[in-house]
Amino acid sequence: MVFQMPDRGGAGAAGHSRSPGRHSRAAVVLIVVLGVLAVLMTGLVTFSGLWTDLLWYRSVHYSSVFSTMTRTKAALFAGFGLLMALGVGLNMYLAYRLRPPLSAMSSEEQSLDRYRMGLAPYRMWVLAGICGALGIIAGSAAATQWRSWLLMTHSTPFHTKDPQFHKDLSFYIFQLPCYRFLVGFGFALVVLSLLAAAMVHYLYGGVRFTSPGARVTGAATAHLAVLLGLFVSLKAAAYWLDRYALAVRSGGHRAARGWTGLRYVDANAYLPAKTILCFIAVICALLFFATAWRRTWTLPAVGFGLMVLSAILIGGLYPAVMQKFQVLPHESAKEAPYVQKNLDATRAAYGLADTQVTQYPGADTTASAAPAADGSLRKEAGDAASPTVLDPKVVSPAFQKLQRGSSAYEFPSTLDVDHYQDGGTAKDTVVGVRELNSDGIPHGDWTDDHLVYTHGYGVVIADGSTTSSDGTPLFGGQDPGTAGPSAGYQQRIYFGEQTRQYAIVGGGTPEMDYADGTKGGGTTTTYQGKGGVSLSNPLTRAAYAISLGEPRILSSDAVGKGSKILYNRTPKERVAAVAPWLTIDGDPYPTVVGGKVLWVVDGYTTSDDYPYASRTYLGDATADSLTDSRRQVLTGQNEVNYIRNSVKATVDAYDGTVTLYQWDEQDPVLKTWMKAFPHTVEPKADIPAGLLPHLRYPQDLFKVQRQMLTTYHVTKAADFGAPGQVWDVPDDPAAKAGKAVPPYYLDLRMPESQTAKTYSLTSTFTPAKGESMSAFMAVDADPTSRDYGTIRLLRISAGADADGPAAVQSAIDAAGRSAPAADQLASLGANATVVHGNLLTIPLDRGLLYVEPVYARAPKADYPQLVSVAAVYGDRTSYRPTLDQALDDLLGPAAAKDAAPPGADPDATLDKALDDAQHAYADRQAAERKGDRAAYDAAQRRLDAALETARTAEEATPTPRAPTATPQVPAGKD
Repeated sequence: MVFQMPDRGGAGAAGHSRSPGRHSRAAVVLIVVLGVLAVLMTGLVTFSGLWTDLLWYRSVHYSSVFSTMTRTKAALFAGFGLLMALGVGLNMYLAYRLRPPLSAMSSEEQSLDRYRMGLAPYRMWVLAGICGALGIIAGSAAATQWRSWLLMTHSTPFHTKDPQFHKDLSFYIFQLPCYRFLVGFGFALVVLSLLAAAMVHYLYGGVRFTSPGARVTGAATAHLAVLLGLFVSLKAAAYWLDRYALAVRSGGHRAARGWTGLRYVDANAYLPAKTILCFIAVICALLFFATAWRRTWTLPAVGFGLMVLSAILIGGLYPAVMQKFQVLPHESAKEAPYVQKNLDATRAAYGLADTQVTQYPGADTTASAAPAADGSLRKEAGDAASPTVLDPKVVSPAFQKLQRGSSAYEFPSTLDVDHYQDGGTAKDTVVGVRELNSDGIPHGDWTDDHLVYTHGYGVVIADGSTTSSDGTPLFGGQDPGTAGPSAGYQQRIYFGEQTRQYAIVGGGTPEMDYADGTKGGGTTTTYQGKGGVSLSNPLTRAAYAISLGEPRILSSDAVGKGSKILYNRTPKERVAAVAPWLTIDGDPYPTVVGGKVLWVVDGYTTSDDYPYASRTYLGDATADSLTDSRRQVLTGQNEVNYIRNSVKATVDAYDGTVTLYQWDEQDPVLKTWMKAFPHTVEPKADIPAGLLPHLRYPQDLFKVQRQMLTTYHVTKAADFGAPGQVWDVPDDPAAKAGKAVPPYYLDLRMPESQTAKTYSLTSTFTPAKGESMSAFMAVDADPTSRDYGTIRLLRISAGADADGPAAVQSAIDAAGRSAPAADQLASLGANATVVHGNLLTIPLDRGLLYVEPVYARAPKADYPQLVSVAAVYGDRTSYRPTLDQALDDLLGPAAAKDAAPPGADPDATLDKALDDAQHAYADRQAAERKGDRAAYDAAQRRLDAALETARTAEEATPTPRAPTATPQVPAGKD
């Protein structure tokens, strides 16, 4: 018997060999665990986001919007993802089933056999992994097309046909984009299936490159031929759709950067070429399908080569030859019919078809003469327009200093304008909302930021046509009243343009209601609004803690029963969320209606598929010297060639309620979206009567139309792009930053077409690369007017040489250096800084009147004050302390005003006015001592009115009077 001693070294080696195995298994387990945790965390975050989104939509009563979007995206993801996965998987499975039997192995087969053997245990997993990954990618891509899908499935006819194919415009705007997506998806499916099938055929011997005998088996030939036939069939469909796509294709033109539509070479070369190529592709596809039975590649290869050669010759070379030898020698005549189609379509798509164009002299022959002694021209100026002297951008620091109250509040850098009734007369006002300033909150911990300082407080308005005697805004107004507890409207501003962080309200933590900035004082309140998402449920708090990344929402004792969370708090965000199909105007504005502060938001329906209409970029077209990050248009589609102001929306500043009103009742795009999202847009007739006067023609739409009119103000093809027919929007001369001048709202009467002033939005044009005036543009912005939306264009006569904004600004600057103006500026200090306000243009008596408020900021002052008003007419410039004085000096004094009722004694009227002034001055001093800004402003208004009455009464006094002591008016209170 042979005894064998244990091999300790061998046993030890075996033990050591098992140790790495245990470590590797542990590493695999760890990786699997980490992977599972990552998937669970991703799923938890995703679910939290979806759940909180649903809660938010429920809180604003637009849950149907969320459900429609979610269902559509889910259906597209599942449908197209499943189609891609099944399509690729089925072809891979067929390729495997059609594999040839194993035979004598060549060297190529032997090398492939190793891969087959290694793949065999995991074959189904690999198949599932490939199909699943492709399905997810395809489904995700399809889900992004939810807008196109909804537009196609709810299409509304335009009842207007395109001039080339005579199809309803709805085909191009609603259907063609979706058809092209379907063809593109078909290409992706067939190409991926073809590649996957070819790889499987190669792996399992259906396709060989080096083996003797047939390189491709009959079964593989039939399979691949069918897939290639499907590919070429889709190419035929693409060629057919490309014919219609020519009507919405952008191309070059010397006069229009975004030119869209067919030109001569498109209609006479590319269009026939696409048709021919479509039929060639159909024949080629049939040859590929026939290969499944014939098992030969000769005919389909010849057909495919013919298709490629045809695409090069008739799809590329032939159009180039036609362009060079037929079009260019007679371009104007050849292109004229197509230019006319583009002109007509572009003007219709941008709402310019009914623009009223009037020839206007632009330079009065008497404008350089002395002012009219009879006051007729001065009276005409009063009837022509009501210029404003309060620039919403320049006076913002004055609002900030005089009306902010506390560092916890702020006003926007550019204020808004609105129309309010004052004694039955519409008055232009500058409006500012005292919003929460998150950077100015005292202490600044999480509780203060989100639970204590939760809202702004009050609306402040100022008369846009005048100022106090010290050049500060004249605050106050009938509707909003003064800021403070006595105002007759809900003043708490929980939702505003600058309110971007979330707030948790309604719980046990008192909220700062009105921080007055004195000794840290203020009052507290608790939110009682219906808006917000309840946080009473711990699971809801946990979901928000995850989605917002803030664990204190779940852990803090201050958040619990009765608490609500407010977020998505800017008006643009809220409207964009409940109407994701709208493009949102960049400048929501506040108004007080029915005891509520409402943000008015203009919504646009847009498209970039209007046939023959040239495209523009919204971001570029709407940018001007006032545009900043807060005032940018909010859009998911920057390039457009169709736009309508179809929706007026309001957002309640207290509870965040969003209401959408139909404004353009004829817009097919809006009708389509209303079918896709039923019961979300209220009819136009439901707009409250108190809200209607505060609506207006939106600035961003006006700026887009203004940009298009630089080229498309002509109506005949012969004038398109001709010398002198291309305009520019001038730069803002006051900004001196090379940015376009913003449009301005004012009450205006257009010459010859209007008999009375109406609320209008205005702008000007200069020649391309020129500084003279080419045209003046105004649109009726009053929603109660039957002419609302009517665009009127005064085209300045050729040779008039009317000064444009840059030249007028130079004249104003020169006048500002004169002795009287320099004295006014010197009164504020040696280093006072001049700040120019908005330069307004007013058509007047065959000429153009320009008015610009001029402000000055004293050294170490917090805000500029109005010191002068400059007015220019013809070659004359006036620079006076008030608008009336400037116009009187420039145009001649107006007819004498009655300082008193007929038969009244002017001396008695003067005495009473001076007495009223003394009382008003005393009241103002008392208010200043008490720190009562509202009483101070009211007394200041009475003082200004009394002094004006005294001045006019003194002018009407037949004999000069001895000097009378009048109250001295000090500078405004800081």
